[in-house]
Amino acid sequence: MRINEVTSDGADTVELYNGGTSAVSIGSWKYVDNDTGHSAASVSSSSPSATSIPAGGYVTFNSTIGLGDNDSAFLLDSNGNTVDSVTWAAGGAKPSDERCANGTGWFQTSTTATFGSANSCSGGGGGGGGGGGQTGQLLGGGGSLTSGCTPEAPSGTGSTPAGTLAWPGGLDVTIADNVCAFTTSTGPEGRDLSGLAFDPANPSVLWAAKNKDWLFKLVKSNGKWIPDASWSATGKQIRFLGGSGEPDSEGLTVGGNGHIYVTSERDNTHNTVPKDTILEFDPAATGSTLTPIHQWDMSSQFPQLNTGSKDDANLGFEGVGYVPDSWLTANGWVDPLTGAAYNPANYPLHGSGLFFAGLEWDGTLHVYGLNSDGTFTTFGTIATGKASVMDVMFDAGTQRIIATCDNTCGETHTFLKVNAGGAIVPDVTYTNPAVMPTDNLEGFAIAPTATCVNGFREAVWSDDGIYGFGSGSSSYGHAIYSGTFPC
Repeated sequence: MRINEVTSDGADTVELYNGGTSAVSIGSWKYVDNDTGHSAASVSSSSPSATSIPAGGYVTFNSTIGLGDNDSAFLLDSNGNTVDSVTWAAGGAKPSDERCANGTGWFQTSTTATFGSANSCSGGGGGGGGGGGQTGQLLGGGGSLTSGCTPEAPSGTGSTPAGTLAWPGGLDVTIADNVCAFTTSTGPEGRDLSGLAFDPANPSVLWAAKNKDWLFKLVKSNGKWIPDASWSATGKQIRFLGGSGEPDSEGLTVGGNGHIYVTSERDNTHNTVPKDTILEFDPAATGSTLTPIHQWDMSSQFPQLNTGSKDDANLGFEGVGYVPDSWLTANGWVDPLTGAAYNPANYPLHGSGLFFAGLEWDGTLHVYGLNSDGTFTTFGTIATGKASVMDVMFDAGTQRIIATCDNTCGETHTFLKVNAGGAIVPDVTYTNPAVMPTDNLEGFAIAPTATCVNGFREAVWSDDGIYGFGSGSSSYGHAIYSGTFPC
């Protein structure tokens, strides 16, 4: 199903096209524009005969909520999820904006409107945003920026590693949060959402770290990830051990005990000094502020970051992933401390797995056993082949550790395995779906295989700067993108 043609010239007409092989029922589907004061209107109320669309067929209707210049149209299914969207600039969709090629391509301004039939594609020029077909499409967005929300343009663009492959999942991506959704008292601009991790015990929960000392528990509502109001509608602030300081929270993971482990690069109250730490929080703790159960400080291992520069101090632990002992032993990982097969029993205080912290400075992973007495064991460094690492996760579905990098490395994800010699090495690297913006996308998570539907599961990204494709785009002011990855 696609929005195939639209005009904001008087009648404000929208055309839908079914490019599939069977009829689609749309009797309960709705549409809305980008005015957040407007409620969605049903397609059937605007076109009473529009209850279904046959394969290869068209339905047109005149918008009852009006379409203007610099506007958008969003098509919503019966669950309120965005099926398709188009955004056009000042000057309006006049005489119409249409997909070229018909039903699949990007929008362009037409010479003559062709509602109810195949697009003539006789025009050209800018037209509206949105793609389709083999190129994929960025869906959703809309609304306007609220006062105080300040997106930040991306920085640090670098090259894509050699041998990188195309994204193996679905080509379409959905904007999956409300505009400017993550404003807090220490981050009123509404950006800086960084690390992401699905809760393996409850994959309907997505944990998120906001750089300026906040955690969010997110749940799905009408296709969007929103703060869980039963936990905290505005997130919970975190502190260092003893209740002091402001952790520069970047990455997070869920440990084998169900606790949330967060990396911090520095204390934001002293941001020229590195404080590369991993902090353990109990998500069941009450109150609006969380203090860690344990805290492990590895700052002394990275003297290159302690130069008195806040920029250098900001290149420390950017992500962290919990990797279970069972995977390390089953795959024959060689313990670099003993030169023999890894034996978890040699480290009785470390729990049931190790933690792989990603260093933004040089793209290396640093492996730690976090002991219950507050000490830690260092198991050495792993090269990812990337200039930086922004997030780290272990995926049981692919049986791989995943190191993610933003536009610094061409928006890529490197999957690591244990090789025949017992070392952890890069296996394959993928880009993001082509429709996504090239921004500081610092968070990445893949849902557990228990959530698989028709061979795919959800993949989620977070934009540290909520920049999208820039001012005026439907993605501007949004932090979370949702796509699919093979099971």
